[in-house]
Amino acid sequence: MRLLMATGNAGKLREVRGLLAGEGLQVLGLCDLPDAPEVVEDGDTFLANARKKAWTLARAVGLPVLADDSGLAVAALGGRPGVHSARYAGPGAGAAENNARLLEELAGVPEGARGAEFVCAMVLAVPGPEEREFVAEGRLSGTLLPAGRGSDGFGYDPLFLETTTGRTLAEMDLETKNGLSHRQRALAQLLPELRRLVCETPSGAAVP
Repeated sequence: MRLLMATGNAGKLREVRGLLAGEGLQVLGLCDLPDAPEVVEDGDTFLANARKKAWTLARAVGLPVLADDSGLAVAALGGRPGVHSARYAGPGAGAAENNARLLEELAGVPEGARGAEFVCAMVLAVPGPEEREFVAEGRLSGTLLPAGRGSDGFGYDPLFLETTTGRTLAEMDLETKNGLSHRQRALAQLLPELRRLVCETPSGAAVP
């Protein structure tokens, strides 16, 4: 069964493909469907953005769509960057710029007050005569370092120390990160529905 993961982020797509390996799914990304509509993420919550992406794309391409909106919530910053995580340093900013702004705002914040959470809201939208929607949320707690460590991962991973392992997400291989990430915790809740869809889909069919 074909499933569209509503992302153009190669790192996120790689994670989801790894998490769904062996589930009987061909996981596509937006790079595989260049004619898919662009979705403006203008919601004020992670769930609002995930739901908008999921349904806009599912109705446009006629495939089940898995969409998430995820980001970093820092207690000392009142929950920022939150839904603005991907563009925290401004439109067109990359990970280096976003990380630099975050560190600037945390300057002077003591080690014990640098707690943060990665939050992932995930929506599975299934188009058709009887549309179906499934929603999940995953969270991962940690603390933010004053400087990045590690070269794997993406986004804020080099700054985010997962305290039970003593490693940043950027110091973990994909298998280790996938075993504990906020995205994995959300996706695990949706796996029964995805497996049900695979069972419902006739062999060779493009859509359920």
